[in-house]
Amino acid sequence: MSERRVVVTGYGALSCVGNNVADFWDSLVNGRCGLGPITRFDASGYRTQIAGEVKNFDVTSVMSFKEAKRMDLFCQYAMAAAAEALGAAGLPADLRAEDSPVDRTRVGVLVSSGIGGLGTLCDQMIALHERGPSRVSPLLIPMMISDLASGNISISCGAGGPNLGIQTACATGSNSIGESFWMIKRDDADIMICGGAEACIVPLGVAGFCSMKAMSQRNDDPLHASRPFDLDRDGFVMSEGAGILILEELEHAKRRGAAILAEVIGYGATGDAYHITSPAPDGDGCARAMSMALRHAGIRPEEVDYINAHGTSTELNDKFETLAIKKVFGDYAYKVAVSSTKGTTGHALGAAGGLESIACIKSIETGTVPPTINYETPDPACDLDITPNKAVKRDIRTALNTNLGFGGHNAVVIYRRYEG
Repeated sequence: MSERRVVVTGYGALSCVGNNVADFWDSLVNGRCGLGPITRFDASGYRTQIAGEVKNFDVTSVMSFKEAKRMDLFCQYAMAAAAEALGAAGLPADLRAEDSPVDRTRVGVLVSSGIGGLGTLCDQMIALHERGPSRVSPLLIPMMISDLASGNISISCGAGGPNLGIQTACATGSNSIGESFWMIKRDDADIMICGGAEACIVPLGVAGFCSMKAMSQRNDDPLHASRPFDLDRDGFVMSEGAGILILEELEHAKRRGAAILAEVIGYGATGDAYHITSPAPDGDGCARAMSMALRHAGIRPEEVDYINAHGTSTELNDKFETLAIKKVFGDYAYKVAVSSTKGTTGHALGAAGGLESIACIKSIETGTVPPTINYETPDPACDLDITPNKAVKRDIRTALNTNLGFGGHNAVVIYRRYEG
């Protein structure tokens, strides 16, 4: 059997800086930060009172209000981004239609969440405590569990192929894309709807991260709170949303005349085996994931033109990720374009890999490196070319996305310009 190549034929985004791919990318390129005071609840008693909330989201644009009431917000976000991605790929919203251009049993879904339906869980815990067990919703479990992003998308569009979720904290989105890549490579599916979704800007989610002292406390200046690689960074800023890709086997995409946005050429996944929250101090796990992805791609480090770094704006991540890049790229680490778009978007946790993969693909499409905003004071431990504050025009043939998650998860996906 000839090698099956995997391409991207569609994408969809929902974020604090735009509710579609065009607006999301325009905000990244122009460094328009989407962070601000939390409005979902009274956060005045919390150490961190800022976040990146999705704004002006109209769920009835993708489903009825009755349907939406049966889904946690993270599933609603996933459904909205998936609808945009399917449309961009030229695929019908319902693959069961008689004139569908694809075999729906060969279309899979792997859309995941790092935390899942935390908002629903919190609401139902209050109902249990205040009103008793009989008042807990029968929809609690299907609304709460994180695999229901995939489940609801599959049910909605009729995708009957592989259907599952992956939970690897902040590496979730990239792991979901990478594993979907392999599903197509090994002929388990022709198309995969994949990525990540998150909606945990709720009291318990914010309180938990506050107790870890992992988030920025620049409450009086949210637009400058997320500052990846800056010496004065003081933690990440939580955000939310969804980033979804349509991956497709190349010949299948060509037969139906689909527009090809990029090719997926490599994927790496490793474990630090070090600590539940801290990355390995020598960057070893992240470095091995990058090396694995390069090996599967069959390319040298010098062939990578852009790295969208995990770059969370935490003290340890940014320092250790810099070490990992140096370990893999050697002297070329100082020449490759690097940036973290989390200065603009904040950290969307399980959705980060999907959104940042879209950033990689758009960078290839447009020849633009999106900036790392809020970079004011250089950190000697983070001394790479992190594209400070202003986007840069550059020919980008190959882009690499990295994401790291609590538990020592490392995920890397490599995208390349499709050239036939």
